[in-house]
Amino acid sequence: MNRSLLALSLTAALAIAVPVAASAQQNVVAHAQLGVPSQMVLTNSQRIITTLEKRRAEFTKNRAALSSFVNSEFNQMFDRDYAARLVLGRHARGAAPADVAAFSTALGDNLMQRYGSSLLDFNTRLTPRVKSESALPNNVGVRVNSELLRGGGDPVPVTYFMHQVNGQWKVFDVQVEGVSFVQTFRNQFDAPLSQKGIKAVAQDLANGQIQASTK
Repeated sequence: MNRSLLALSLTAALAIAVPVAASAQQNVVAHAQLGVPSQMVLTNSQRIITTLEKRRAEFTKNRAALSSFVNSEFNQMFDRDYAARLVLGRHARGAAPADVAAFSTALGDNLMQRYGSSLLDFNTRLTPRVKSESALPNNVGVRVNSELLRGGGDPVPVTYFMHQVNGQWKVFDVQVEGVSFVQTFRNQFDAPLSQKGIKAVAQDLANGQIQASTK
């Protein structure tokens, strides 16, 4: 999974993390015809990329400010606890809520610390296109299929899985070029979780002894 694509996708968490050029809405289905989740993909990504461009010099010098911005967007748009339970998979069954919450926080913080700075290197000259929006089985949420159009290269497919939390749409998984955020980290952490348990793995993530990796 491309490092900067993952960082941007996680940060704005809904394609929210997908950069939008000023003319992007003219290049996709009319905004008014899109479902609410797809509209969020466009609207929020525009806000985020505009902020990154305006504050790029500040963020380059002040990584604490970048971290604060990244974490604010991540917490606002990403359902960290639900995504963490999906990553934990079978290990979450019967687990103490406090341990799951600790793992959720540690994983999110670890990802943002490791990949957040990649936002400053991201090529913003991309145009997103929402291809479709469809309901997930059993009405558990929606899938927003999009792609990033880039000059001189093949489109990059980015898919967002979203559901409603207290009436607000939030992302719980992202696929970049067909690679799932949830599945990637489920595979990575399955062995450590089996060996140590959730609480110990969360502590290792928080202490930097384990690093979340997209490879």
